[in-house]
Amino acid sequence: MLINFDDTVKFLNDVRSGKVKEGLKLGIPEIDEWIRFKPRNFNVILGHTNVGKTTLILYLMLAYSMRHNLKWLVFSSENESYSVIRKLSEFLAQKPINLIDSDVYHENLKWIREHFFFISADRLYTYKDLMKFIYENSALGINGFLLDPYNSLAKDKELMSVLGGHEYDYEASTELRMMCKELEICTWINAHASTNALRMKHPSGHQYEGHPIPPQAADIEGGGKFVNRADDFMVIHRYLYHPQDWVYTDLHIKKVKEVETGGRPTAMDSPIRFKSMLNNVGFTVNGQSIINVPKTTQGSWNY
Repeated sequence: MLINFDDTVKFLNDVRSGKVKEGLKLGIPEIDEWIRFKPRNFNVILGHTNVGKTTLILYLMLAYSMRHNLKWLVFSSENESYSVIRKLSEFLAQKPINLIDSDVYHENLKWIREHFFFISADRLYTYKDLMKFIYENSALGINGFLLDPYNSLAKDKELMSVLGGHEYDYEASTELRMMCKELEICTWINAHASTNALRMKHPSGHQYEGHPIPPQAADIEGGGKFVNRADDFMVIHRYLYHPQDWVYTDLHIKKVKEVETGGRPTAMDSPIRFKSMLNNVGFTVNGQSIINVPKTTQGSWNY
């Protein structure tokens, strides 16, 4: 029950001497300054419906996997598994699936099979079901887990009857966070904003006057408990109805619990801005591709 005081002091000494291991980078300063992959983190990602949260999340997961050979477990109940695999394949080739050469297509599928594992969405799961699966399949060597979205999970009826909805979510987020620390698996939870948050518009005179504003942390369905539990908290937003800027997806970093290991919150009106490539087969930041695929092969790389 008591902490190991010597281990805690060792960490403080590492902080003092600059020896703390930083989170993993993508090699792009415009991203690495704000966000890192940290193996023990419990991260929550918020956004309105249909702004492309899953698309950007998958792209970042792929980018970290390509650079650091990470393996992911994916539960995406609102997307068919074939559509997720298709999107990953298109990201790898930076081409629509019907334009990918056959050899490259199969090479990409082999790489995806080795780095991504998918939980079937053919039935309802509670968070306890998913945690049990992760504990029982530790041999897969998972580095990260995507739960997309949280509100698609069934409630554990017995626990729900004892705790009620509010405390139930606290219990779920706490247990998931503890699993991250124990197994050193970074968990990314995708969550929706409340309906009321979608009604909030930018005021008159604003660059995006009349468009829905990015949701705040407290706008998450279920309230601020998730930002309280999260190590890092992010908001994804896109101006869907803007005639030109609909191609940009903004990533607001709202909370970084341990800045010593890299990353920090973005300024209020200065998110990381990702521009969609033609045919939605990837993203660039300041004109730089996040995933560098050799033009000669469009599918062969070292990892």
